[in-house]
Amino acid sequence: MPSVDIISKIDIQTLDNAINTAKREVETRYDLRGSNSSIELDKKALSIRLSTEDNMKLDSIEKIVLERATKQHIDLKAFDLSKEPQPSGKSVVKTISIQQGIEREKAKKIVKAIKESGLKVQPQIMDDMIRVTGKKIDDLQAVMSLCREADFEVPLQFDNMKS
Repeated sequence: MPSVDIISKIDIQTLDNAINTAKREVETRYDLRGSNSSIELDKKALSIRLSTEDNMKLDSIEKIVLERATKQHIDLKAFDLSKEPQPSGKSVVKTISIQQGIEREKAKKIVKAIKESGLKVQPQIMDDMIRVTGKKIDDLQAVMSLCREADFEVPLQFDNMKS
């Protein structure tokens, strides 16, 4: 029976490349040159720490990071930008967390949307992914297009397509 896995995963190496490119751009940009700015990627905690002198420079650095991530084909929905910058001594620090996996509540929304579509498939939640099985590959492709069109506030990829 054909099946496909719906996952939400960011390639850490691609993200690391985007962060390194952003660091080089921060070092060479005229308005940021000489400032005490830094960008750090914590691969274990899946977070990016931005640090600089004031909020205006912090916004510029954040835009650079997001722009570089976009150029590396990383979906911006993976970044949690909701945290406010925190003053830390003479600098301002902002932590951007990276979302990996599909949370239970969002997975339930996705499963509900698939069931309401009327397609003859069976979605099931498995840890941080959703496995969809059906009799026809065309139905699975319809589910994939449905998930691409709908906004579930999480970047979705499709993996393990088996026939």
